[in-house]
Amino acid sequence: MLKRIARSKPPPWICQQCLQQAHRQRRFNTTFAAAAASTARDTAPPPSTLSGLSASGKTDDDALRKVFDNASFWDAFKRASHKNKPAGIIGNKYLTHPEGFVDFVTVTIQRCNAVVQKVSAAQTVDDFKQMVKDLDKLSDLLCRVIDLADFVRGTHPDRKFQIMAVKAYQTVFQYMNQLNTTPVLYDQLKKASEIPEVHEAWTEEERIVARILMEDFARFGIGLDDKTRERLVDLSGEIAEVGSQFVEGMAPDTLSLKFKSTKMKGLDPNLAKALTKWGETKISTMHHESQAVLRFVEDADVRRETYQAVRTASKPSIARLEKMLKLRAELAELSGYKSFAHMTLENKMASTPEAVNTFLTALYEDSRPAVLADLDELKELKRGDAHQANFPDRINAWDKFYYTQKMLATMEGHYKQRTPDSLAAYFSVGTVLQGISRLFDRLYGVRFVPKETQPGEVWDEGVRRLDVISDSEGHIAVLYCDLYSRPGKTPNPAHFTLRCSREILPSEVEEMAHMHHRFSSPIEAATDGMPVSYNPETNTYFQLPTIALICDFSKSHHPRPTLLNIHDVRTLFHEMGHALHSILGRTALQNVSGTRCATDIAELPSVLMEHFAFCPHVLALYARHWESNEPVPMAALQNWLAIDNRSQHAELESQILLCFLDQVYHSPVAADPSFNSTHVYHNVYNRYASVPEPAGVAWQGFFGHLFGYGATYYSYLFDRALAARIWNQVFQHTGERGSLDRENGERYKEEVLRWGGGRDGWLCLAGVLRDDELKQGGERAMREVGRWGIRDGGM
Repeated sequence: MLKRIARSKPPPWICQQCLQQAHRQRRFNTTFAAAAASTARDTAPPPSTLSGLSASGKTDDDALRKVFDNASFWDAFKRASHKNKPAGIIGNKYLTHPEGFVDFVTVTIQRCNAVVQKVSAAQTVDDFKQMVKDLDKLSDLLCRVIDLADFVRGTHPDRKFQIMAVKAYQTVFQYMNQLNTTPVLYDQLKKASEIPEVHEAWTEEERIVARILMEDFARFGIGLDDKTRERLVDLSGEIAEVGSQFVEGMAPDTLSLKFKSTKMKGLDPNLAKALTKWGETKISTMHHESQAVLRFVEDADVRRETYQAVRTASKPSIARLEKMLKLRAELAELSGYKSFAHMTLENKMASTPEAVNTFLTALYEDSRPAVLADLDELKELKRGDAHQANFPDRINAWDKFYYTQKMLATMEGHYKQRTPDSLAAYFSVGTVLQGISRLFDRLYGVRFVPKETQPGEVWDEGVRRLDVISDSEGHIAVLYCDLYSRPGKTPNPAHFTLRCSREILPSEVEEMAHMHHRFSSPIEAATDGMPVSYNPETNTYFQLPTIALICDFSKSHHPRPTLLNIHDVRTLFHEMGHALHSILGRTALQNVSGTRCATDIAELPSVLMEHFAFCPHVLALYARHWESNEPVPMAALQNWLAIDNRSQHAELESQILLCFLDQVYHSPVAADPSFNSTHVYHNVYNRYASVPEPAGVAWQGFFGHLFGYGATYYSYLFDRALAARIWNQVFQHTGERGSLDRENGERYKEEVLRWGGGRDGWLCLAGVLRDDELKQGGERAMREVGRWGIRDGGM
């Protein structure tokens, strides 16, 4: 409906992210030279990595590394700015102070009311031809407030801003719910779609958005009687409340365990000493020490008791989970669906639960030989272990981590924790972002240009702004990088699209020309003062995608820059994949821009980006020692990656089991009065797991993703399979150099990225893989993807 389901990413007219979460002439920053002159020496990058860049591009490239790695350079960079007027958060000129949310909301609702009146009064063919664009404008106006308010309330450190953001969110959310129960919007859109002249005049993108909106309206009861529709609204609210309580209240049934200190042999002596008092060692089941026990303690009985405790959720956690699942089952039944999974998957690539299970079964069968081979290796280690006399030919659930750790210790080049730290010297934040920018320039013709921030534009002094510049279209997006940890900040990495791509209609500019406002021009008023691009050939304006990328890296102190371990590097590449989708998915309608696509393809760009991170030819673009500028030692890196990937088959099996569990929980069984989530959990594991769970455990109470990814948890594995296939058949089909080949990048961009959600996902895949058999989708295509397996070497 007015706000669509997105990535996560993200009910009718409301995207999941909101609920849970220039001209053609190239522009470049003119303050680089002044900043560079006032800072210390920074080693120049190898000339080969800058081939094809203009002189200004090389300056931008050099500055990109320095604004993240050199504090004095950043200070001089900011001082070189000629602007000092408050800009407002992310450039929104309403938000120069907390109370600005009041004006922002007031003007937004005023503009929304005008759209609702226009749509309601539509009578002529010309009126109906504009209807999809009008409704998309309405959706965008609501998104502007809800997306930004939701981000500010969870990210901005100023309590006053947080409070006003919450009020803005609640006000617009309530207004949107009123629109959701206004049948005239659906009736008018349906009428428009049934007029042949109108339907033929719509672009393919408009037809897709019209279909999506009507399906969402129908799915959430717009055609039902008032009482039923009210119950659906109540159910949605209850599910959101109970789901939040479930995620926030997850806890083990047993909070701590005590063992005689003599039974803790194998545990790190310093950790054991810190946990031991009067001959007893106390282990918290919620902290890292319990994982250390499972990996290192020789006593199998200690490991068994620990495993049982850390895998058993509290009864209140399980009760909240089961209540959420039953409410979802009721919601689906009232909406006319067989189950919540059937309702949720209807507009996804999979389409049906049957297709999801077909994919999972094929993937399970493909991975089974490797899983069993790894299990045999663990059994061999156990048979040779003099400390483990019981069940020598069987790996129990509490044995897995212990013998996996032993297996890793036998690998050639098994380095201790100091090795990743030494490798981190080759991955400063600045060099990694410099490498990503160079990669994007090679593949897609876009690069990052640092931009000085204005007072009030960012919410923390550590946030950096990057403008995204295309070699053919100029300024096309704005990216805010909030990469460092701080008190009160969420530790979870995330990508937020704070404003989507959308064509600004001429009628909007005309509207603002006749409305009293604070801005210097009608186009600025139409976009809240935020950046736009202009195409003089078509005389059209586009609002630029505005993105925030959040990470939780531990910041170093000058002169040493912040250094990233291998997992951090992979995380940054992953989140930049989401950003790339938002940057290049610049559609005319915001409902399908960037990451606003089917949930089960939304992770494809981010997962694919992980493949680039440690490809040797991509590493040559950026992986250099922060101080000596020496390239990363490939042998040490490859050894570390081999160790990191050694458990990938067991981890894949674990994820497949959770995907099966998610599907069963959202099937018709949840509506059965005798539904018991623990019984279902054990049924799934007894059927599919190579190592069954011991009786009595109830881990499902920790499965927090069931709230945000109900019936769609399979999406991540699905996208891993797609990404591995695209990597191998597009970017590696001619060898490793293909990872930097512009032709490959253009193929991926033109077939997948640029469409956002404005094209059927199966058509995108068929195009990029040049496989017409994928076009129809369905169970057959889902089975084929499962048969591909996941051949990426980096789960």
